[in-house]
Amino acid sequence: MLYRSSWFYCILFVISAFVSGCKYSEGPKKEKTKYTTWSSYLGGPDRNHYSVLSQITKENIGSLKLAWQYEAPDYGQMQMNPIVVDTILYGVTAALRVVALHAGTGKEIWRYGDSLQIWHSTSRGVSYWEHKEDKRILFTKGPELFALNAITGEPIIDFGVNGKVDLHIGMPETAKDKFVISNTPGTIFQDLIVMPLRVSESAGAAPGNIMAFNVITGQLEWVFHTIPLPGEEGADTWEDKNELVGAANNWAGMAVDEGRGIIYVPTGSAAPDFYGGIRKGSNLFANCLLALEAETGRLLWHFQFTHHDIWDRDPPAPPNLITITRNGKKIPAVAQVTKQGYIYVFHRETGEPLFDINEVPVPASGLKGEKAWETQPFPVSPKPFARQSSELTVNDISPYAQNKEELKAVLTAADKRIYAPPGLDPVLLLPGYDGAAEWGGAAADPEDGILYVNSNEMAWIMQMGENSNGQKGGSYGESVYKKYCAVCHQDDKSGIAASGFPSLINIGDKLSEEELLNQIKRGKGMMTGFPQLTASEQEGLISFLLDEDAKKEVGSDLPELEDIPYKHLGYNKFLASDGLPAISPPWGTLHAIDLNSGDYIWSVPFGDTPHLKEKGYPRTGTENYGGAVVTENGLLFIGATKDGYFRVFDKHTGKILWEYELPAAAFATPAMYQVNGKQYIAIACGGEKLGTEKGNKIVAFSLD
Repeated sequence: MLYRSSWFYCILFVISAFVSGCKYSEGPKKEKTKYTTWSSYLGGPDRNHYSVLSQITKENIGSLKLAWQYEAPDYGQMQMNPIVVDTILYGVTAALRVVALHAGTGKEIWRYGDSLQIWHSTSRGVSYWEHKEDKRILFTKGPELFALNAITGEPIIDFGVNGKVDLHIGMPETAKDKFVISNTPGTIFQDLIVMPLRVSESAGAAPGNIMAFNVITGQLEWVFHTIPLPGEEGADTWEDKNELVGAANNWAGMAVDEGRGIIYVPTGSAAPDFYGGIRKGSNLFANCLLALEAETGRLLWHFQFTHHDIWDRDPPAPPNLITITRNGKKIPAVAQVTKQGYIYVFHRETGEPLFDINEVPVPASGLKGEKAWETQPFPVSPKPFARQSSELTVNDISPYAQNKEELKAVLTAADKRIYAPPGLDPVLLLPGYDGAAEWGGAAADPEDGILYVNSNEMAWIMQMGENSNGQKGGSYGESVYKKYCAVCHQDDKSGIAASGFPSLINIGDKLSEEELLNQIKRGKGMMTGFPQLTASEQEGLISFLLDEDAKKEVGSDLPELEDIPYKHLGYNKFLASDGLPAISPPWGTLHAIDLNSGDYIWSVPFGDTPHLKEKGYPRTGTENYGGAVVTENGLLFIGATKDGYFRVFDKHTGKILWEYELPAAAFATPAMYQVNGKQYIAIACGGEKLGTEKGNKIVAFSLD
């Protein structure tokens, strides 16, 4: 961890400002948060998805109508949460073009990105900063952070180098060519932007350093090493560590308490996933909530949610900064939802747990060289908001499944223990790989301490196999494919369509050699890129994918992974023969949880399965990605579901008050704002995920 003392930081900044000729800014002059605007990701720096706008009510919700829609130039996933500043709405399209729209009409004001190479990644939005007349939009495309003039959309040339900064700048030399991007908007604190990073989850991943950049100059201001360097705090929690170990990155975003100057950073698992034999130990600061001094990056406190993670149990969303009441006393709290369906709640200043957390013994690993951690932390309250694998019996097989006996046999044979470690025999993972909570995160009533979280209940089958690294027999291209691609797309290139991994058979009919190379280097959607591949590896892999493999011998430039004796056998959902979840509904849920007491206020199924609904069956719930917006006057707005509806719930009861079929499924969080005294709520409808149709619209609703 590198950080600077406050006086040293100030001296360096003043010198830098004098040399560069730029003025030091104290950052945006913010009034006390009133929750009437949506100028920051998820509604504000506390990430609470909350609004006090009250023109739309329970009484008039039936009059909510489509106010405008914008057709983006690109089709596909738009996970972005728009932000609105004054009368301008800012968002990001499926191909990472930034657009500025009039927030009252949807008319395009400017668009940035047509002149750049197109990236088919996902973005959850942009960040905004201003000081007097200097107004900036900050966003990422690939490994670069850009600064644009918020009014004109033109690059700010004196930011970094010609308006952009390479996110590799805060990485060691060994990571300069590794996959590093950012899917989630950076967090603004004064004149700093602290960046979340997405890196590979495989062996050889870049380290997940937390980096803060100066918003004015682009200069790197501080770095926190989530994988500590020798001599730094936490370094002794890694018994083994070599150049193949990386990640422990924050990809989900952060929250910041501007008054206290503390930024709260949830970190992901260390790489490689699923086998930790080359990174024995508890592995700080992976799988943690970090409380850092926002100005310097100095660690104030931390809590680790999963020790020595071998399940990919990274926190999926930013935490919520809320106030809870205990014995009549108001307590500043930070709450973190997790893939496991647990909620951990801490005192914001001290890190003291506000509900007891017990370290509970968990199963040992049977894999050679692996050493699973002996205990894991379980919060006593609230109870999990999703079913746990250990609860399931054969009676929990879906009543709609046609192949019940086959599914019962799979369920009976699988290891259903909580934290059952990956092994050569199948493990039932519930909540699944994507988790109970998702990247949409939780909404919260910040002063009342009520949390609203949507959840998935999709079980997956986890299994490991012995790793030959694809180097026994076959061709050079095949060996490269098996090393980098087979875990998702299978050894025979058939993919796992039900789990969202497409077949690569006859991929040459869809993509040219140039397009293939572009996706290999840059990734697509949630597929990580592999920019570190040598030219020989790229050539061999493309030849194999295009069935033109020259069958040449494995080259010396293909790195050996002798230290990793096992490989993950792929992401397989536990599905019935008809493609629906194999376990009984609900398959998606929505909850209101009182974090003052830990009690649930209500829980309801979330989403429908259309053909079952038509037959008169009860609401099943569906897989869902994207968060909610909650209002002071009792409404909860949310898209997120596979069935493609936008719904409004009574936040006090969970009752549906209104629903609207969108032009495409909205795997995104809405934004609530007002223009000229009129209240709107806007949401991106990109579809594509979960096999849904692609879309390209941003839509906004208001009253007649």
